[in-house]
Amino acid sequence: MPYWTTLLIALGGLLLGGAYSLRKQEFPLWLQIGFVLCAVMAILAGILLAL
Repeated sequence: MPYWTTLLIALGGLLLGGAYSLRKQEFPLWLQIGFVLCAVMAILAGILLAL
């Protein structure tokens, strides 16, 4: 498995953690959704590159 696949999945995890942190701090909903969407795209890209 290439290293960028692992990096993309790790980035997705960090972005999900950031979205959770933004939720706890009561940031705007659009910002939380943006973080979650970027996380999902990063994780999906990592998985697709691994195939």
